Amino acid sequence: MFKHRKLIIATKHKKELVIAPILEKHLGVDCFTDPSFDTDTLGTFSGEVERVNDPLKTARLKCMKAMELNNCDLGVASEGSFGPHPTMHFASADDELLIFIDKKNKLEIVVRELSTETNFNGKTIHNEKDLLRFAELVKFPSHGIILKKSKLDTKDLIKDINTLPQLKQAYESIYQKYGTVYAETDMRALYNPTRMHVIEIAAIKLVNKIQSFCPRCKTPGFGITDVKKGLPCDLCSLPTQSTLSVIYTCKQCHLEKEEFYPNDKKTEDPLYCDFCNP
Repeated sequence: MFKHRKLIIATKHKKELVIAPILEKHLGVDCFTDPSFDTDTLGTFSGEVERVNDPLKTARLKCMKAMELNNCDLGVASEGSFGPHPTMHFASADDELLIFIDKKNKLEIVVRELSTETNFNGKTIHNEKDLLRFAELVKFPSHGIILKKSKLDTKDLIKDINTLPQLKQAYESIYQKYGTVYAETDMRALYNPTRMHVIEIAAIKLVNKIQSFCPRCKTPGFGITDVKKGLPCDLCSLPTQSTLSVIYTCKQCHLEKEEFYPNDKKTEDPLYCDFCNP
């Protein structure tokens, strides 16, 4: 279905470095990018351009635009979001969406990778000692830093900082002009190896889903669409919040299949039971 077909990866931030080898190896496609396609017009992490749509709509739009501009009927795009983890609120999270669109076969396959592996951070800097401490915390210089006047002010923002002399020079430039500096992690993939690794994991998850075929109509993308909680407690046998089963659905013929005990256990530890450990 995909072998030797051209596939565009909609990115200007080098995501093809981790996505392309996986897609080419497992799907047989020939990946390429379009350097003239500016994905920043759909939103930037640093705030110059606001993302007006949700991550999925943004990824879909990014993918479709790149495909149209390059007269290509096969494409992939990713979109990341950063902030507090939805359940572990004390931790930051990288939430990556990866979308695969095949216009020829009318396919759209989406995967999500939610990871606490991120250096996402930001801080008001009062002096150079503060700056160097922040830099060490966020894994600079292997991971980039962005400096600006304040958290919400993008005027005179300085990007592409990945050496110590650049960092000190940018700090002095902003501090002398405004008397205040805000430092934040550069979350663009090419300046953030930790994020790039999460995108790579999402790409592996994507090919696994593409290669999962509906048992009835053989359409690719037969994936989990719902999760049912209620795994019984090992002590009291009452239902817990842990996963009892998952539901697979085919987008083409709408076949549903329920798989029980997907985590290879039939009971849950009482530690995670709302009744035994309220």
